[in-house]
Amino acid sequence: MTQPRPPLPQPQLEPAGITFEQYEEFTPQKLELVDGHLGYGGQNPTGFHLAVLTNMGLLAAIRRVGASLWSEALDNYLRSHLSTVNAQPEVAEAMLNRFNRAMEDLEAVAEFLQE
Repeated sequence: MTQPRPPLPQPQLEPAGITFEQYEEFTPQKLELVDGHLGYGGQNPTGFHLAVLTNMGLLAAIRRVGASLWSEALDNYLRSHLSTVNAQPEVAEAMLNRFNRAMEDLEAVAEFLQE
C-alpha cells in the first residue's frame, strides 16, 4: 500500500521545523549544479524550497535578500493576478489604482529604510 504524501511545508514568519516525513519526501538525494542553477535530479523543487523557507522563517529570508527585492516580487506576483481577475471594469480599475498606491507607499518605505 502506498503511503500518502506528506503535506507541503508551510513557511511562517518565524523559523519552524518540518516533519521527518516532509524531510524524506522533499529533500533531494543529491543536489546538482547545472549552468549555475541547483538541480534536483528531476524532482519538483517546490517542497524543498518550502522546507528551507519554513526552517529559515520568512522574516529572516527578507532580511537576507532585502525588502526592495521582496517588494518587487510582490508587485510582479499581484499585478499578474490582478490582470486575470474577472470583474466589472470599474471594479478592476479601482483595485488596480488602489494596488498602485499601496505599492508606491511600500516602495517609499523600503527605500527610506535602506538609506
